[in-house]
Amino acid sequence: MFSFSITAIAFGVVFLAELPDKTALAGLMLGTRYRASYVFAGVAAAFAVHVALAIAAGSVLTLLPHRLVQAVVGILFLLGAAMLLLKKDAGDEEVKPPADQSFWKVSGAGFMLILVAEFGDLTQIMTANLAARYDDPVSVGIGAVLALWAVAGIGILGGRTLMKYVPLRLITKIAAAVMAALAVFSLYEAIAG
Repeated sequence: MFSFSITAIAFGVVFLAELPDKTALAGLMLGTRYRASYVFAGVAAAFAVHVALAIAAGSVLTLLPHRLVQAVVGILFLLGAAMLLLKKDAGDEEVKPPADQSFWKVSGAGFMLILVAEFGDLTQIMTANLAARYDDPVSVGIGAVLALWAVAGIGILGGRTLMKYVPLRLITKIAAAVMAALAVFSLYEAIAG
């Protein structure tokens, strides 16, 4: 069963949470040095793996009692909002790109970079939370992977331009506010449920 509204929610939450992340900046850096399509292929494949792992973890959570899951999800959303507001900028990290410009070398470097950097990242945790909250792994998975691919595309193709017009702090605050609202809603359902 596919739900456009759940896909849109997952897209919005994951997109806003990932936009100020270090991987968008790493994608930007790789995209400025190598063919964008090669970089995107590797990054997109790594994000698909991460979403599949997050959906699997979220689906396991749905086996627990509903009130307990809502309480845990609410707390994790609150922690995610706090992490966004309190984290330090990671724009100074240096990423070593491959010396070879072939498709397999460039896409492999992008894949490995994202696979390692994003494991257990906030957006992976948020995707698992959304999968548990809505019990609709297909809709959440589609929304999350499209959001991650969109951020990767923005980072690779137009990150510098976006950052000129939209301050990173504003994007971070919007993402934190959305996660805080989801936390309040989840905790309310846990208590009232």
